Amino acid sequence: MKREFLRTGDGSITIHLPEWNEQYHSRHGAIAEAVHVFIKNGLYEKWASEEKEISILEMGFGTGLNCYLSLLEAERRQSRIEYTGIEAYPVEGSEISQLNYPQLLDDSGELFEKIHRLPWEVPTEITANFQLLKKQLLFERIDEVASFNLIYFDAFGPRVQPDLWTEKIFQSMFDALKPNGILVTYSAKGDVRRVMQKVGFRVERLPGPPGKREMLRAVKGDQGN
Repeated sequence: MKREFLRTGDGSITIHLPEWNEQYHSRHGAIAEAVHVFIKNGLYEKWASEEKEISILEMGFGTGLNCYLSLLEAERRQSRIEYTGIEAYPVEGSEISQLNYPQLLDDSGELFEKIHRLPWEVPTEITANFQLLKKQLLFERIDEVASFNLIYFDAFGPRVQPDLWTEKIFQSMFDALKPNGILVTYSAKGDVRRVMQKVGFRVERLPGPPGKREMLRAVKGDQGN
């Protein structure tokens, strides 16, 4: 599938797929969207609940932006994160080299490069505060049980990949979370919210990132409901 590079509203680059008229991040700001949805309303929320070590599952590793931001936050806070990124079709190294996230985040880029140099399927300590496991895997193959505190659900949208937003997928997400675990996603579609509720999540609408009115945050209760 043809891929193009698109400069988004905050100056950060994303990958655009013309055939689907879809991109890996929001046109209104790749970094701005990731920070708002996954860091502020996901990672910060878990840290606010006083969890000292957090295990994160990212569904849709893509460019590694969410992982990179989480790593920078772990270093800033000196808090431990164990991060698992799921991606069926990894982005090529030649594409990664065209992304400008380190420059915009005033970082040397060494950690971003390390994220992408690491082998797949091997848990690796990037720093003393951050372990990364990248798994090349279809979403349908997730079978974890009570393994994660937080899920970043960052699949391509329901318009182009509706099979990634089904009851079966969200049941596996519910099962993968520990009690009081959180799932955050940029999507706010009513169908997505209802299927999350059907499998047992408590779902709240939150203000969305630039260009979107709302996003969703789902919580697995302490008794699994």
